[in-house]
Amino acid sequence: MAKSKLLQMHNVGIVVESLDNAISFFAELGLKLEGRGTVEGEWAGRVTGLGDQCVEIAMMVTPDGNSRLELSRFITPPTISDHRTAPVNALGYLRIMFTVENIDEMVSRLTQHGAQLVGEVVQYENVYRLCYIRGVEGLLIGLAEELKS
Repeated sequence: MAKSKLLQMHNVGIVVESLDNAISFFAELGLKLEGRGTVEGEWAGRVTGLGDQCVEIAMMVTPDGNSRLELSRFITPPTISDHRTAPVNALGYLRIMFTVENIDEMVSRLTQHGAQLVGEVVQYENVYRLCYIRGVEGLLIGLAEELKS
């Protein structure tokens, strides 16, 4: 039997308290809402190991259509821990990095929607300008502007 190969990364999932606020924030960043619905029942709990569950989800897609972000709000069972304010060097979920056209304009726009710059915008060689922000619900988001030579 031939060895199975990885085809693509389908999505990154983030659990949030407010699906509406998260959708608005990521839409401001430039992602589009692809779909929204409720996933529930024993079958779903068999996938997650949580038993019978009810989760409201929203799938956001990047403008190029290649990457997705699945936002989930657990109705049952309730969330049991909160990692949103963990520092950059914490184990586990760290951040999602997005490439943007103009990092200064994006940071300015997102701070008007409650985001906070974590450190500062820095330049890496002549390749990127980079920063981290704390976005909706304190989620750590990386932004990268590719510098054209």
